[in-house]
Amino acid sequence: MTTPLVIIGCGGFGREVHDVVDAINAVKPTWSLLGYLDDQPDPVNVSLVESHSSRVLGSTDWMMTAGKEVQFVIGIGTGKIRRIIDERLSSAGFSAATLVHPTATLGHDVRIGQGSVICAGVRATTNISLGRHVHLNLNTTVGHDSTLEDYVTINPLVAISGWVHVGKESMMGTHSAVLQNLSIGAGSTVGAGSCVVKDVPENIIVKGVPAR
Repeated sequence: MTTPLVIIGCGGFGREVHDVVDAINAVKPTWSLLGYLDDQPDPVNVSLVESHSSRVLGSTDWMMTAGKEVQFVIGIGTGKIRRIIDERLSSAGFSAATLVHPTATLGHDVRIGQGSVICAGVRATTNISLGRHVHLNLNTTVGHDSTLEDYVTINPLVAISGWVHVGKESMMGTHSAVLQNLSIGAGSTVGAGSCVVKDVPENIIVKGVPAR
């Protein structure tokens, strides 16, 4: 028996989440995707959703009329927005789906928070903790003993070394890297292609090699 599911956000990452759902179902039927929810759907994205034989059901208010058996996954790249949606729906009694693409590899003691999405090609080694609604995008690597807190966004091809701590709602841009034993503060952004070589404080943007 499959579980009914909605994807929140019909933009690019939301539609990539659809691909993760399809890949999971190809191995073992798990999810029954009802469609997408979006508070401000772009007509182009709506058309692309429909080309994938799905549809936008309405705004996030749609969930308030759904049965509690319907789970949600948030396909929106901004951690703060994920937190706001998660807090609203979780307080209303809904559960978030956790999605792991079949081609991802997870080592010993990789703990995954509810609502997280792990995309194709991700490699997470050992003794790793992921918070709620963490996004690990395509071909990311996460080294041993690292902690990624709630609502962290890791974009494609990021390399996170061992013993790294990534704070809540922070984001690492495509092809960025962080060296071992470092921390990235909550709410901070690491620019695409950057290399973090020292701790990053909270709520700042760093970029470059080394990241500053």
